[in-house]
Parts: sequence; C-alpha cells; structure tokens
Amino acid sequence: MSLERLVGEIRARAQLEIATADAQQRTESARIAAERDRRLETIRSEAERTTQAETSRERAQRLAAAKLKARQSLYEAREARLTHAIQETRTLLSGYTNSPEYPKVLDRMVAAAREELGTSVRISGRAEDAERLRAIAGESFDGTPRSILGGLIAETPRGDRRLNFSFDELLRLREDRVRELLA
Repeated sequence: MSLERLVGEIRARAQLEIATADAQQRTESARIAAERDRRLETIRSEAERTTQAETSRERAQRLAAAKLKARQSLYEAREARLTHAIQETRTLLSGYTNSPEYPKVLDRMVAAAREELGTSVRISGRAEDAERLRAIAGESFDGTPRSILGGLIAETPRGDRRLNFSFDELLRLREDRVRELLA
C-alpha cells in the first residue's frame, strides 16, 4: 500500500499543481485581457481626443479663413465704393470749372499765391483757363498749359518755391479726409 499511497500523493500533488497552474493561467489571462482592454480604451480615447482636437483646429482655421475672406471682400467693396466716390468728386470738380463761382476761386487762389510767394509769381493752369488767368494774373501769367482738373500752379520766378492749387493736388492732399467723409 505504501506504493499506492505514494502514487496517490504524487497524483494529488500533480493535480494540485495543475489546478494551481490553471488558476495562475486564468488569473494571468484575465490580467492580460484587462490590460489589453485598458490599453485599447486608452488608445481609443486618445484617438478620439486627437481627432476632436484636429477637427476643432481645422474648423477654427476654416472659420478664420472665412472671416478673413469676408473682411477682405468688405474692404475691397468699400475701397471700390470710395474710389468710385473719389472719381465722382473729380467729375464734380471738373464740372465746377464751368460754374460762375470758379473765376472767383481763381482770383482768391492768385491772391493767396501772391501773399505767400510775393507779387512776382508765375501763374499757370489749364489751357481752358488761360484767358481768365491772364486777365487775373496779368504779365505774371505763364501760358504753358497744365494737365489738371482746375485751379492753378504758382511758383517763384527762379522756380525754387511752388504752390500747387490744382484741384488734383488739393483732392490728393485731402483724400484721406474725403475718404472719412464718404465712408
């Protein structure tokens, strides 16, 4: 009996070791499965977070680009409107040269030029205004026609100082203010 007992004990120990190994294997499998599930969940949530961040960033970039394009379109439209208004102002100034007030304006311009530069100034202007300017300025009139909308250009006999009272120059100098008024 002792041999059978020994064999029984060996078998019992083997079964115990097998049961322990099975339990360890099941525990280890459960641990590995739990670790795998945890890693998959971490990867899934990280991918979701990254995707959401990229989507938000792309949405923000598209929104910023759309706002910039809208601002640019608004600026271009405003600039076109102002350019048209400036051109319209030029047309009005050109038409003003045919009004009865225009010779009075030329008189005041000549007086201002003589006050600023002295009495011996050369006065020049448009070819259309040559007779008027000759009558106002007398012998200080310079018959060289200028390509301006209206007004006149006065300079000293030596040419070292000049006053540009042309409508073109007056409009250019005040263009920012005119833009403010028209905006």
